[in-house]
Amino acid sequence: MTKRNINLIVILFVAILSPIVLSSDALAVSANVTQVENFIRSVIQVIAGLAGLIATGFFVIGGFGYITSSGNPEHLDRAKRTLLWSGIGLAIVIAAFVISNIIVEIATNSFGS
Repeated sequence: MTKRNINLIVILFVAILSPIVLSSDALAVSANVTQVENFIRSVIQVIAGLAGLIATGFFVIGGFGYITSSGNPEHLDRAKRTLLWSGIGLAIVIAAFVISNIIVEIATNSFGS
């Protein structure tokens, strides 16, 4: 497969799964939107969901490149780097999600809800 076909597969993957992420309660209009805590949590959930989708797409690209490298050292190295950096990116997203939730909890407990 060419790089164009792989990009098309990733775009379709994101296009199919992004409505699932974006249809969450985070974007629903409700009376709780006026509260800063709920708004921040909603934004963080949407951003983390989209970043997770993108990282999953890069995992698919890296895995596909790894499988189809056919022993070519250049393609194999590129696929390994894609897998490595998508894993690092996903770890950063998860860490940011956890840290932001901790900060929101501390702020909620300190300032009241």
